[in-house]
Amino acid sequence: MSGGFKCRHLTVVGLGLMGGSLACALRERAEHITGVDRDPATLDYALKHKIVDAAADDLKAGVSEADVVILAAPVRAILHMLDGRIGSYLRSNTLLIDIGSTKADIVDAMANLPIGVQAIGGHPMTGKESNGVEASDGALYRGRPFVLCAARRTTPAARERALALVDALGALPIEMDAHKHDQVVAAISHLPYLLSAALVATVAEEGRADDAVWNLAAGGFRDMSRLAGSDIKMMGDILSTNTRAVAKMLALFRRELAMIEAMLISQDDVKLAELLRPAREARLEWMRRMTARTEAGKHGT
Repeated sequence: MSGGFKCRHLTVVGLGLMGGSLACALRERAEHITGVDRDPATLDYALKHKIVDAAADDLKAGVSEADVVILAAPVRAILHMLDGRIGSYLRSNTLLIDIGSTKADIVDAMANLPIGVQAIGGHPMTGKESNGVEASDGALYRGRPFVLCAARRTTPAARERALALVDALGALPIEMDAHKHDQVVAAISHLPYLLSAALVATVAEEGRADDAVWNLAAGGFRDMSRLAGSDIKMMGDILSTNTRAVAKMLALFRRELAMIEAMLISQDDVKLAELLRPAREARLEWMRRMTARTEAGKHGT
């Protein structure tokens, strides 16, 4: 990206894992970084560890002087800010980007921002089990996909600035329509969360009668159950803003599960293997592609 990303005053609204990691990653690209959060302990930690230069618990005070604002809050909190007052607080030509996990509602809300605000939707496909500003990691976005979804307020200049920001993070930009994004993440992110939660609920029910379930649980259960530990409020926001796409994925999954159940009941090992083989091959191919993509990102190709 010619010239690279630079800004005079960056404000990150929401200093959890994602927002704190953004501030760390852009530390050398911004002359001044302000963090906005409602939690005094979070703000104190961010200041003490030089993640931000200034802290505010008031949105207007935090964003009014910024030339780049990143909304790193839960989806409904982002919608509340967009539908409410943030547009009147921003300077003309401010780049406003969010990192919410669903995009259609947010991009629609961005359309109502004042002319002059350069808004674009964003969603970095990354994360880790640890939450909170204490887990901030400047390398969190490196080599990971970062989806950008244009809004009515996305000018060519806004798009270029957003691409430069993604490049500065070391992430891999993917431009996509907001509705398509929501359909895709329903399959690869939101459905897996619900399946993980259902798995843990099923095992917990079995565990009430026999504690051996928990004593024997190991790597497979750990890997499959990880998403069930996600923040419920955050996931509730995500699911409630992507209901139709998630419901469609659940219906498709029920169909697959019913076919597997039928093969088990009929004890047709040949057909069961035929049913499971494409899934194994698809998983292996995805791993090959992900490895190649990560290596390309490390080498800047």
